[in-house]
Amino acid sequence: MKFNTIYTLCLAAFAMTACSEDIDLGGVGTENIEFPQGGVVYVTDAQGKRNFSTVEFRDRITSELNIHTQTPRATATAVKFQYDENVLTEYNRKNNTQYKALPANLVQFANDGVVTLEAGKTLAIAEYTLTSDGSLDPTETYVLPVRASVSSGDAQLGSVDATRLIYVRDLSGIPDCTKYVPGPDGKFVPGAKLFSCMEVNNTNPLNNLSFTIKGDSYNGINRGKCLFDYFIIFSANINFNKETGRVYVLCNENVQALLDNREKYLKPLQDRGIKIILGLLGNHDGSGVSNLSDAAARDFAQECKALADAYNLDGFFFDDEWSEYSKYNLHLSYPGFVEPSVEAASRLVYEFKKAMPERIMATYIYSTTTSLYEVDGVPSGEYVDYGLHDYIKGWDLNENGNYPGMPRSNQALWSQNFSTSSDGNKFITKDNLIWLRENGYGSHMLYAMNPFEWNFNWQLETMNECAEAFYDDTLVFDNKTYQKDWK
Repeated sequence: MKFNTIYTLCLAAFAMTACSEDIDLGGVGTENIEFPQGGVVYVTDAQGKRNFSTVEFRDRITSELNIHTQTPRATATAVKFQYDENVLTEYNRKNNTQYKALPANLVQFANDGVVTLEAGKTLAIAEYTLTSDGSLDPTETYVLPVRASVSSGDAQLGSVDATRLIYVRDLSGIPDCTKYVPGPDGKFVPGAKLFSCMEVNNTNPLNNLSFTIKGDSYNGINRGKCLFDYFIIFSANINFNKETGRVYVLCNENVQALLDNREKYLKPLQDRGIKIILGLLGNHDGSGVSNLSDAAARDFAQECKALADAYNLDGFFFDDEWSEYSKYNLHLSYPGFVEPSVEAASRLVYEFKKAMPERIMATYIYSTTTSLYEVDGVPSGEYVDYGLHDYIKGWDLNENGNYPGMPRSNQALWSQNFSTSSDGNKFITKDNLIWLRENGYGSHMLYAMNPFEWNFNWQLETMNECAEAFYDDTLVFDNKTYQKDWK
């Protein structure tokens, strides 16, 4: 991640933008997505995704599948959803995977799974409820296999909508980092997600545990919850081995120390509900996020899946910097490389998500990953879970078709950098953060938090502003700090 020390962006215009009195949870940008036309109905999840649906729950949750048509139909259409383990069996066979089916007794479809899209309407909602019985392993991902069929009416389902895999984790036994705030209807909904992207060459991840929410607001619903929802290990590298002709993951001695000693440095964060994401960054040898062939991207995704399985990682963060593509021009000399492009970067991230649909894929909005393209019919806003802006940048990622399908709640605007002068980052004020919340932008990133740096008081002030703006509460620092204690 680059170290910007001079800022030229002025955010005053954003601060003056009129805000709604209600919290806008942020709609999914669908204006740039191609959906079936005519007599075809299609299915999305609650986030508007036709692919890669995930659900995490504690004790009990009710979620939904949505039936859509682009134009109102003259007659009603009924669609039936049902649990069908054969859907997962076939998927495992084709993809050489071993996902376990969510037990059928934990799933209940409302109205026996039948939902009717009434004549003249373009949307109908089918609800299903997942209930924990305490039998599921919270570290394992299960799959709810669903088959859909038109039970009455003359409409047809889209080709990708007849079957669906919903990746489920029952976290009933694990503390929750999610902070809740009142939604437009007065019900509590998840608040903003805060990312800690930490330079681990000199900072101990355990410091992320020292910051919690006091819980004075909303009858203590957020009391004691960790401020940070995600911790990004910054960073592992994409490297090229000329002897094998393949790229591989290189972890320097600091990243590797954390992985090898995950019980000490990473598991305590996960035990408090913080998800662990591994950064992937170029390393000055000509290989990187945006120059792998389709086949090389698939191979690299499988290698990283094995790494994630081995170290129980929750996802990956793609940062297209420091590769020095033009210095080496690997595509001119080695198979497995292509000329650097947005297409290649899109393919890489898509292959990661395809190999690990249950894991989080986040991109740094910079260089080739500023805008990713549709791959195999899947818009980038579906295979990328979070888009984390470059420092103090704040434009909507659905604009101009950059990440179609990504909801505002997953767009991290106006990231802040603690590794530089506090004056530079004061472009981001508490009012800016409130603007994000009121306009439905539900994510934010803080880079290089370190309690041993000279500007820690400013870091504390900024983190408290996040607590106040996003959760109407205050920060608690327990005064525990952790030095780097590995070699």
